[in-house]
Amino acid sequence: MEVIVQSPFAEIAALLVLAAVIGFLGIILRQPLIVSFIAVGLIAGPSALDLVRSDEQISLLSELGIAVLLFLVGIKLDVKLIRSLGAVSLLTGLGQVAFTSIFGYLIGLALGLGHVTSLYVAVALTFSSTIIIVKLLSDKREIDSLHGQIALGFLIVQDLVVVLAMIVLSAIGIGAAGDGGRGGGSVPIVLASGVAMVALVILFVRYVANPLTERLAHAPELLVIFAIAMAAMFAAAGDIVGLGKEVGGLLAGVALASTPYRETIAARLAPLRDFLLLFFFIALGSALDLSLLGAHVTGAIVFSLFVLIGNPLIVLAIMGAMGYRKRTGFLAGLTVAQISEFSLIFVAMGVSLGHVQEDALGLVTMVGLVTIAASTYMITYSHQLYSVCEPLLGAFERKGTPREPSEAGSHREDGYKVIIFGLGRFGTAIGMRLKKRGIRVLGVDFNPLAVRRWRELGLETEFGDATDPEFVAELPLARAEWIVSTVPIHPTGLSHEDTRTTLIQLTRTSGFRGRVAVGSHHPKDTEELFASGADMVLEPFQDAADRAVDLLCGAPEEERTEIPSIETEEKQAS
Repeated sequence: MEVIVQSPFAEIAALLVLAAVIGFLGIILRQPLIVSFIAVGLIAGPSALDLVRSDEQISLLSELGIAVLLFLVGIKLDVKLIRSLGAVSLLTGLGQVAFTSIFGYLIGLALGLGHVTSLYVAVALTFSSTIIIVKLLSDKREIDSLHGQIALGFLIVQDLVVVLAMIVLSAIGIGAAGDGGRGGGSVPIVLASGVAMVALVILFVRYVANPLTERLAHAPELLVIFAIAMAAMFAAAGDIVGLGKEVGGLLAGVALASTPYRETIAARLAPLRDFLLLFFFIALGSALDLSLLGAHVTGAIVFSLFVLIGNPLIVLAIMGAMGYRKRTGFLAGLTVAQISEFSLIFVAMGVSLGHVQEDALGLVTMVGLVTIAASTYMITYSHQLYSVCEPLLGAFERKGTPREPSEAGSHREDGYKVIIFGLGRFGTAIGMRLKKRGIRVLGVDFNPLAVRRWRELGLETEFGDATDPEFVAELPLARAEWIVSTVPIHPTGLSHEDTRTTLIQLTRTSGFRGRVAVGSHHPKDTEELFASGADMVLEPFQDAADRAVDLLCGAPEEERTEIPSIETEEKQAS
């Protein structure tokens, strides 16, 4: 089917309408934008509607989108996170990359691919989508959990590997692309240019970045334009010297990563990134002929199963060997069960350099479609999936799991009157006030930083997940009078799981006979929570407003309890 469009403007308009329709269907199917974008490219390509005629304009928008994407990755790169998580991020990240590369290469050879093509595909399979994973973990409120932080750590390791792979690829590709290749005349020149650009970034960060962005921040629109200009300028410079637009765009992001305005820049550029990346996938889809992909269906299935099963298993094995519980390793491992947009960009670079044929890009695209779609459901239903797989995972857990108890301490003796799940501001305020009244309280959270902060405040705490049946069953519930949950509801997209109701069920089945209080920010949830077994529903804003009205209306002096603020307690503890 061929659709004729009269002008580039009308063509772009038709593509945007198609993207809106496909994107809406993607929302209904609970798929991330990247899946919808790839589908738009395939539908708009020659195998379906054949809409694309303005190749130069779309290619230009595509290249700008890649520059902005890598700029945003660079501005988020935080090596301190890897350092704070210790060896687990580095070893898990490098271990997964090495495992996937080696076995992916061998699988490629077994499937009859050439040595170079097998190498490209194998390296492409090592990259996981930071964007998709962060979005899914944020939706589930697990970005601050131990497995979420470990996942972020080894994703940053992967991002660094991406940079090195692209630099090596650009250097090797000098002269290989012929007239259409990248700039630069030789490998030494490319390497020297890379060193010069890195040195420029270091000088910019040290002397220019903070004062310049502080001045630009007085006009937020100008700050955004400056960020885009940085991304485009560095991408152009990288292309001229032979490093490529991708590396240049990423270095531009690194140049602004240390500024206090990086989050503002990233938030404002994210929609632009999504918009421009649409054209990357349109350009990608328009270059693919689905009729030529039939020969790679078997290969795509094999590689997809390898990514969906092999990648999580190697993460689980490495983390288990390092002393983490099988549950933590399993949940972290699921985050690498897909390939990313960088996989497609990486193979596209190989095509542009003449190293591989376009059918290799089609193969990786098919693997991307399968793994991204499947892993979205795997991460969304991660806890339910763990419950099913748990009996098979015993071999991946060392006895005693030394890594996690050392983070948490051990408080298995009885004597706690109140156990609080969720050690945010609300939970911490409750814990401090209970302690002031002489009530022994135990706090529980799956954020290591929150656990550490409670210990610094002199409160007793356990590291653990409120949705982990084994952990909840081991808590000292026998003599506790109250279970208090300040953990917010986390709608998980496809799943309607509510941590509060799960916690109520787990504590009751573990033999708890006391009363349960749960927090809620939505009055409409109250009836459902009572029906689920809650004895009390805490509404922080409403309760605070009621107390404020009592005080304003002249509550007796003896009813006022002077308790230091959390900030005051933290200053005293430090």
